[in-house]
Amino acid sequence: MVCKRVLYSGRVQGVGFRYTVQHLAERFPIAGYVRNLPSGEVELVAEGPAEPVDGFLAAVAARMAGYIEQAAVREAMPAGHKGFRITH
Repeated sequence: MVCKRVLYSGRVQGVGFRYTVQHLAERFPIAGYVRNLPSGEVELVAEGPAEPVDGFLAAVAARMAGYIEQAAVREAMPAGHKGFRITH
């Protein structure tokens, strides 16, 4: 079980980023959340088996490539999230 926290910057708010991420998450056995930050970045936390988490993050990067300028990925401790959701 792994957990990755990603901060996305660029034109990532007001473009359907969170909803697209939530839709993509349905294809992977992962849990976590995505939310807008006051800084203008989007925070994504994904946890689950390593391969699906990496596949999910790759799918997000591919789908949202035109909006993402930078993605800072950090390992985190799994928190036992259930499901994947948009938070505020």
